[in-house]
Amino acid sequence: MPLSDTGLLERLVRFDSVSRNSNLPIADFLCNYLDGPTVQIHRNPSADGDKTNLLIWAGPEADVGTRAGLILSGHMDVVPADEDKWMSDPFVATARDGRWIGRGTADMKGFLALAANVFSEFEAHKASAPLGLLLTYDEELGTFGAKRFVETWTHPYPLPRNAIIGEPTSLRPIRMHKGHLTVRFTVFGQSAHSGLPHLGKNAIEPAATIVTALSALREELEQERPETGAYFPEVPFLAINVGEIHGGSAINVVPDECHVDVGVRTLPQGDPDELIERMRATADAAVGVGGYTFTLLGNSPPLLLGRDAPIHQAVCEETLSQYGEGVAYATDAGWFQNLDMDCLIFGPGSIEVAHKPNEWISQADLVMAKEHLNHLVQRFCFAERESRDPWLQNPQT
Repeated sequence: MPLSDTGLLERLVRFDSVSRNSNLPIADFLCNYLDGPTVQIHRNPSADGDKTNLLIWAGPEADVGTRAGLILSGHMDVVPADEDKWMSDPFVATARDGRWIGRGTADMKGFLALAANVFSEFEAHKASAPLGLLLTYDEELGTFGAKRFVETWTHPYPLPRNAIIGEPTSLRPIRMHKGHLTVRFTVFGQSAHSGLPHLGKNAIEPAATIVTALSALREELEQERPETGAYFPEVPFLAINVGEIHGGSAINVVPDECHVDVGVRTLPQGDPDELIERMRATADAAVGVGGYTFTLLGNSPPLLLGRDAPIHQAVCEETLSQYGEGVAYATDAGWFQNLDMDCLIFGPGSIEVAHKPNEWISQADLVMAKEHLNHLVQRFCFAERESRDPWLQNPQT
């Protein structure tokens, strides 16, 4: 029996789908919840089979030429809830003052609950174009599930071109975001007793030299202004962050290994290979060629959707927005655009409370978002748009 939107949200929050865990329990639940005679469910498992993406489909196949229809996409994983500042169990959705509090309520099980119920209410036999749910794993670790889907999806029929990725945007359309390139520099040395340092080779010292050189590169990049940087006026440049350093085993042991992990917030239309070569050249100049190893940890691509894209225009009309904004965080949309999909970021809840203790989403946001999603499904999946909202036909009135 279908659950209410808040009832389904409560059920989804109960799943401890932190990225370090398998997402199969929540994926199995959603498959069982949405399965039906006219529903197609496709699993796209991770390489080790411990996790899976889901594509859940209803309605006709997308036309190869028009690729009409709509995809609603979200990630099933959440960040950890290990902080001691939670006022209630993070994996129990708690109602308080018009809000639902719990891990993932905003990012992004609120949207998942709405999307699942919109799908369950979809009248597939009346639709002229399909509705799909594309649900991913490990978005929070670096959009790894979306990457896996893009690289392995081989089904012969095409996906709809228009997609909404339901990150918490406070119901504002977001048509562009930065990417996140993550790399590791590793320096190897030789361990020894610190009382006999001449018998060893300290790995932390040259790693520190690399960090200093990367700091200088960061300052250089902050002075540059790539064309698409104008879309992000608060930080209109490639932003480098030396995020983690790991080295040494004890204060009286010469360290034989040191890792320096670096993240770069990349801009749309930039060349990641060129950026990588620039970072490597910086490290080469600092410690010499061969003085380290370099590992690409991840590359969540940036997103740039044109203003004239139908999904962007539709959501702007629906929400009475002028045009979509840009954000500094990365999403699955950066990968999905490689499938020639027009992806817009749009969902209930605020990114400002995501990843924090006592994460919450308002009941009002859930109600409004459900209404918007129903209108957008009607617009993209049915030949005749309903006329109950005349301002949709003439958004200037």
